[in-house]
Amino acid sequence: MRLSSHPSVALASGRRKRVAVLGATGSIGRAALDVIARHPDRFELAGLAAHRDVAGMVDLCRTHRPRVAVLADADAAAALRNALAASGTTGVEVLAGAEGIVALAAEPDVDCVLAAIVGAAGVASTLAAARAGKQILLANKEAVVCAGALLADAVAQGGAHLVPIDSEHNAVFQCLPLGYADDPDRCGIERIVLTASGGPFRGRDAAFLASVTPEQACAHPNWRMGRKISVDSATLMNKGLEVIEAHWLFGLGPDLIDVVVHPQSIVHSLVAYRDGSMLAQLGNPDMRTALAVALGWPERIAAGVPLLDLVAQGRLDFEPPDRALFPCLNLAYRTLSLGGTAPAVLNAANEVAVAGFLEGRIGFTDIPEVVADALAAHAGGSPRDFDDVMDADRRARACAGRWLDRYAERK
Repeated sequence: MRLSSHPSVALASGRRKRVAVLGATGSIGRAALDVIARHPDRFELAGLAAHRDVAGMVDLCRTHRPRVAVLADADAAAALRNALAASGTTGVEVLAGAEGIVALAAEPDVDCVLAAIVGAAGVASTLAAARAGKQILLANKEAVVCAGALLADAVAQGGAHLVPIDSEHNAVFQCLPLGYADDPDRCGIERIVLTASGGPFRGRDAAFLASVTPEQACAHPNWRMGRKISVDSATLMNKGLEVIEAHWLFGLGPDLIDVVVHPQSIVHSLVAYRDGSMLAQLGNPDMRTALAVALGWPERIAAGVPLLDLVAQGRLDFEPPDRALFPCLNLAYRTLSLGGTAPAVLNAANEVAVAGFLEGRIGFTDIPEVVADALAAHAGGSPRDFDDVMDADRRARACAGRWLDRYAERK
């Protein structure tokens, strides 16, 4: 992967960077818009994209006045068009469908794309931005997890630059020397350490986990996130996906990527060097910091986040993850060793399992069983193109769906 060491676009003097925000109505998208709005002299909002949140998109269009707004759901896009007209909001072109999001991501007038559409649905637009040579603020981990090799090729072919937005990968990015992507071997990296909060069930036992509710699983102690990613944090699958993502972003094998539980979420990740140094990035748990780093890189710009008060914080704790109680982390490491389309299978089966849990169809501890079953049925193979990735995705979803059906029959 080509990590940004400088802005990917040589902007004319005084010209603002044109940014497209994909996943605009989600928590990361809204945080990015908050940072962008703080710097009207630096950034111009080229476009917004989301799935089908009409009310949310109307609010964002009225507040931020993008040139283009896209909703993947065609009926929602028609409703958005009518709602904007009724509210007197003019000058916003409304597009519909996944192809509209892909078009926005590759639009020649766009300099920078925030890829924050959740799940496999965000992969196609991220690949399009890479092929078009954009600076990509990468918050869609599935694009790396499901299609890491394809994304790496697209980045190389298009001359794109990546800045990771996940707080952990952004922290690693900040702790790496400039030019790391050009010659990683000379930088003396011993390993990287990704921190995990441990989620809401750190320290609980198996009996407790067997009866937890979706509301409990979504009550993250430190971060405000969507329901799906909150459940992933609770199972440690989110950290497993981040291990796979780190492999592709930083070119390191799984034996050089560690995970440590850090319940305060103040140290976002660390990089260990051969000389015995260990560099860490610390900050309050607020995604606007990572977004400001990415939007302004290599300059530092205001994010609206208060500085960390170490004295008030008082202590920083670290402990190993409980891999027996939270087996999703081991499943992710195993998937990384399998390679090929196995990560796409892991991601797809997990999405189905988490949806089933949130709908009350299965229990919390059934989630890793669904994923393990799909991986056991996986035929293997390396993806030749995005269609191969999506084929593995479909097969895994079907397999996971059958598991849920069998579970319902047993109840």
